[in-house]
Amino acid sequence: MTNSKNSSNNLSKSNELYAIAETSGQQFWFEVDRYYDIDRLNAKEKDKITLEKVLVLKDKDSITIGKPYVKDAKIELEVVSHKRDKKILVYKMRPKKKTRRKMGHRQELTRVMVKSITIGKNAPKSSSKKETVKKETKPKSEKSTN
Repeated sequence: MTNSKNSSNNLSKSNELYAIAETSGQQFWFEVDRYYDIDRLNAKEKDKITLEKVLVLKDKDSITIGKPYVKDAKIELEVVSHKRDKKILVYKMRPKKKTRRKMGHRQELTRVMVKSITIGKNAPKSSSKKETVKKETKPKSEKSTN
């Protein structure tokens, strides 16, 4: 029985920093130095990816909940590999019609490793600010009547 208590204490210590973020249309619970399989990303291996859609961030003593996202929170990911999920079978049949259709599907995945979870203004200012480009508007020409 003491082993289970010790393991639960170690588990609570390792969960001091985590974040819940949105990516690929899903929400994931991210912890540092763990890998996750998410939908295929257009990135090469060893590339760095930054997630800025952080919904909840828990640090040692505080929990920050976003409305809808936590401001200035970022999760740094590194692409480990690209892989495919296990095959699922899709079988469609119309009764009494002799119509059967059997298909398979393998989801394309990207395995990522969480490198860091940060909150605050540690990021360069140029990446956080978006420049707005104003287009010049030409005055409308008056139509002449003949």
